[in-house]
Amino acid sequence: MVSRNVKVLVYGRVQGVYFRYYTKLMADSLGLCGWVKNCPDGSVETHLSGSEHNVKEMIDWLHQGPDSAAVDKVDIAEIDSLEQSYDGFMIRY
Repeated sequence: MVSRNVKVLVYGRVQGVYFRYYTKLMADSLGLCGWVKNCPDGSVETHLSGSEHNVKEMIDWLHQGPDSAAVDKVDIAEIDSLEQSYDGFMIRY
């Protein structure tokens, strides 16, 4: 299985709309590892690791987010690996 590691920044109305919660639910359903957190500039950052197909599906979902969100822009950067090993996906505070 080909694995992929990405850093994704999501901009728009993405804080205060349960974006991190729904991101975790989606990542868990896809079996991805990594984390999601709110950033001081109002964006949401997530680091994802998993199969090429599942990471792509997650990125597709991040372009929409939950119904309560309004995504304006998504920046994606390939990374070598997550900075530490994760057993699953977590919300960072």
